[in-house]
Amino acid sequence: MSRWKTASLQRRLAWIGGLAGVVLAALAVAWWAGHRSPAVQYLRAPVTRGTVARSISATGTVNPVLTVIVGSYVSGVIQAQYCDFNTRVRKGQLCARIDPRPYQTVVDQNTAQLGVARAQLQKDRANLEYARINEARQAGLVGRGVVSQDVVDAARNALRQARAQVLLDQATVREREASLEAARVNLGYTDIVSPVDGTVVSRNVTIGQTVAASFQTPTLFLIATDLTRMQVDANVSESDIGSVHTGDTARFSVEAWPGRVFDARVVQVRQAPQAVQNVITYDVVVAVDNPQLLLKPGMTATVSIVTAQRDGVLRVPDQALRFQPSGMPQGATGAGRGAAAQQRVWMLRDGRPVAVPVRIGLDDDTHAELLGGALAQGDEVIVGEQRPSAAAARAATPMRFGL
Repeated sequence: MSRWKTASLQRRLAWIGGLAGVVLAALAVAWWAGHRSPAVQYLRAPVTRGTVARSISATGTVNPVLTVIVGSYVSGVIQAQYCDFNTRVRKGQLCARIDPRPYQTVVDQNTAQLGVARAQLQKDRANLEYARINEARQAGLVGRGVVSQDVVDAARNALRQARAQVLLDQATVREREASLEAARVNLGYTDIVSPVDGTVVSRNVTIGQTVAASFQTPTLFLIATDLTRMQVDANVSESDIGSVHTGDTARFSVEAWPGRVFDARVVQVRQAPQAVQNVITYDVVVAVDNPQLLLKPGMTATVSIVTAQRDGVLRVPDQALRFQPSGMPQGATGAGRGAAAQQRVWMLRDGRPVAVPVRIGLDDDTHAELLGGALAQGDEVIVGEQRPSAAAARAATPMRFGL
């Protein structure tokens, strides 16, 4: 009986010892799983074929291609107004009228003065004719001794004076004619007409307003010749102006139409610098068609000018060029925006990152053109790595207890 109890006790102790060993082993496995380095997960992106376009950004203002300023050459009170904002006008169409009565009075005065001058000319011409006859008569009488030589000289002097008076009268007539023409021109300027076909985009005058044109011609109307063709005057910094050329493609957006991009083209790079708070910019004119009249004068545009573009090329994400596996020394990669820059990317082979040398061409800060290397379309390159937290690793490690 004691021998049986002894054997049973030994089996129980052996079972407890085995169970304790299993628990200790499970705890050891759990401790190791919680303190080991989590496995690295690599983020990858494919090598694709598409467009690589380098561009610069600028802000500008939408303006009509040609805006004509309509002013007034004469002063006076606005008597009538015939054009308003958005009015479609034709060349020669009457837009406003200044009170013409003061200028009509000047025309009438000059007309009367011209009439007086012409009448005086006719009178002096008759006097000239008489002086010519009298001089001839006295010259005939002096030969017969009827009159003295002094009388003949007086007649000749009167003839010369009559001729001079006629010339003076003729000059006076021309002067009066010029004064009358100037008065008529000023009278004509009281009619404010459109010099071109277009649309009124600004009106700065109302009926009853006094226009003073003494020192500076006042602006009464602004007329845009064609609102279906607009331009953006973009301010490009001096650091970027060297890469902008006439004919470059451009795109821009305005706040009035969010999400919509307008295609445009650079038509002029103006040489005149603009200095604002010691910052030098240059005006780059970007032309755009506006058939639906969506763009309005004065809108602020965010412009992107494409300075270089490659279509249908093999390209790799820029993130892949900047990636360096952790634990490896950071080496010089020869990064640059120039042609054929020598760099490297990383690919997964047998679960480990392997460096692959590549030659880079055009870079647009999102993708880089591949000029050479061992990559092909569809290959996946590493763009980043991610390590799960220790808690996540422990949660992902199964713990099983059993006999």
